[in-house]
Amino acid sequence: MEKARIETRNVSITFPGVKALSNVNFSVETGDIRAVVGANGAGKSTLMKVLAGANPGYTGEVLFNGSPVELRNPAAAKKLGIEIVYQEVDMALFPSQTVAENIMMNKLIGGMKGKAAVNWPGIRKEARETLQRLHIDIDVNKLVSELSLAQKQMVLIARAVQGNCNFLILDEPTAPLSTAETDKLFELVDHLTKTEEIAIIFISHRLQEVLQICKTLTVMRNGEMVDNSEITPETTINEIVTKMLGRSFSENFPKVQTEIGEVAFEVEKLCDKEGMLKDVSFNVRRGEIVGISGLVGAGKSELCKTIFGARDKKSGTVKLDGKALKINSPTDAVRCKLGLVPEERRKEGVLVDEPIYFNLSAANLAKFCNGLIVSRKKQLDNAEGYIKSLGIVTPSSSQRVALLSGGNQQKVAVGKWLAADCDVYIFDEPTKGVDIGAKHDIFTLIGDIAAAGKCAIYVTSETSEILAITDRTYVMYDGRVTAELETAKTTEDEIMFYSTGGQKQ
Repeated sequence: MEKARIETRNVSITFPGVKALSNVNFSVETGDIRAVVGANGAGKSTLMKVLAGANPGYTGEVLFNGSPVELRNPAAAKKLGIEIVYQEVDMALFPSQTVAENIMMNKLIGGMKGKAAVNWPGIRKEARETLQRLHIDIDVNKLVSELSLAQKQMVLIARAVQGNCNFLILDEPTAPLSTAETDKLFELVDHLTKTEEIAIIFISHRLQEVLQICKTLTVMRNGEMVDNSEITPETTINEIVTKMLGRSFSENFPKVQTEIGEVAFEVEKLCDKEGMLKDVSFNVRRGEIVGISGLVGAGKSELCKTIFGARDKKSGTVKLDGKALKINSPTDAVRCKLGLVPEERRKEGVLVDEPIYFNLSAANLAKFCNGLIVSRKKQLDNAEGYIKSLGIVTPSSSQRVALLSGGNQQKVAVGKWLAADCDVYIFDEPTKGVDIGAKHDIFTLIGDIAAAGKCAIYVTSETSEILAITDRTYVMYDGRVTAELETAKTTEDEIMFYSTGGQKQ
């Protein structure tokens, strides 16, 4: 079978105040697994959106099998077999519809013209055949709202390859997945390239995975292509990072030394109404960074949401400075000076269609009012301060958050709560989908929060981050705390032991 090839020649694109791409030459052909890496804002997503027809304002040329083509809308990209699966899978699916309806959505929307009725048995049959072809075991009659994140991602991939797919762009596909789910995804990717002869463009900040699964590598920096090469057994993470940043960089972040005070925040025997949390107890001292560690599905995010009133509590108490807090909603939590930076930042952490200045004031609008009227000047002054102190890369504070890179969106999500001046900050997977440079900035921010005498709770499945930033950590497994560890005296192996259900002897 003859290979298909897509390439760009001197492709550039400019947004207000930002040269997002500058004369980029990129190519990939079917059967290849090409990694595209770079710091946040390097231009990866912008380039991928050009290929997907979602950035029509580009200059330069795009060629398909050597012939110029115009990719000015998603329909033109789909006609060439270019599909993209974005990181925020929930934004691309219809939760109240079935797996079959979601997989066959393109056909339901575009292929039923002139037909009196939908052949639902046929739709379900085609969806089932697509899943079987990809060795994916999901019931086509199940509602998407009932699926796990990993299953939702599989449904999106099945939708992408259900038609004529030559090039599949995966944007941070492993970010929400457990180790087992990631292995399953990699098996699917291997099948797609070898059996289906589809090109995979793999965007990821997890460089170990890039070395594990990808054949070729494209590195971007500041909107430019800085490297195109094959991945060999000699290729190292440090080598890639140096190309990404234009300088050497260590991921060993120095732990900020803070003055740790008395216990200020306490959670005692917390259970949620859905039965995920089972008598969870922990505490945090002022000036302390406490980790909540565990694998995907351990109950970490459910714990965060239950504390914050976004999930119904069945029993247990939450105390601040010895006083029991009555939290039945996020509004109550904010009133009690708690802040939560959630895992799904685009869905829950920021208002993507609003400007930066509004987002940075959203957690405490009363602070920015003159009487009953919100002061735009106060919002803008506040935003300028945080844009500078957080290092948010943007042409102005009026930029819509949706147009920022993932790392800069996360900084806005953090800055929103800094402006609210909370006593307790909960960070749920704060570095998910951000690059090494942004990760360093976020670690520094959290260190500064602790140094100011606040309580910081750092929730992650990345044990390396737990070891780098926390003072103590509680390990969760199956909705329970299985261990409390002093970070300086523990190891990655010990954390993993308790994360997989190990018990103290």
